[in-house]
Amino acid sequence: MYSPYKLAGYQNTKPIVLASGNPGKLVEMQAVLKGYYVYLQSEFFSDQVEETGHSCIENAILKARFAAEKTGLPAIGDDSGLFVEALNGAPGLFSARFAGENADDYANVQKLLKVMHDVPEGHRQAKYVCTMAYVRHAMDPLPICVTADWTGYILNEARGKEGYGYDSVFYLLRERATVAELTPVIKSRLSNRTQALRALLAQID
Repeated sequence: MYSPYKLAGYQNTKPIVLASGNPGKLVEMQAVLKGYYVYLQSEFFSDQVEETGHSCIENAILKARFAAEKTGLPAIGDDSGLFVEALNGAPGLFSARFAGENADDYANVQKLLKVMHDVPEGHRQAKYVCTMAYVRHAMDPLPICVTADWTGYILNEARGKEGYGYDSVFYLLRERATVAELTPVIKSRLSNRTQALRALLAQID
């Protein structure tokens, strides 16, 4: 167990841990979480909680509780996915392993393009969904949960080199670009994760 008082070496900041080992996520979220000193859970431990939830909210809470239990710090867990209307919401909870348990982004995108090969124009709507859960401690009986989504359209081929996941095929009508064609600054401003984090922060401040 770690002491937040020993960890918080920054005056006028509050420690909080992200239930993630992704440094890119840390950079993206630290910009919004001003007034907090944000740690990745991978700075403390390497094991991962088993995502046994049947919804994004359940998985986000599982992740947050696990990180809080391991570190003794308040924690934020998030669960994100791509939900495609023509596929009845798939890949959804299984977005990160759509093409298999150890699939990478390329394999997942290729499987998505394959299963959507015969889906006609006008029926390829999708949304990125991000759910976040905040717990004050591991046994917090009232976790704070928020959800935000980002609507788009699945192209029939990849475009752009930025981003990750399904960004190269997730087309934004207003921006006339895939997420992978956006600059990191614009993506951070528009993304479902940023919108969810701002909504969460408004409730925990």
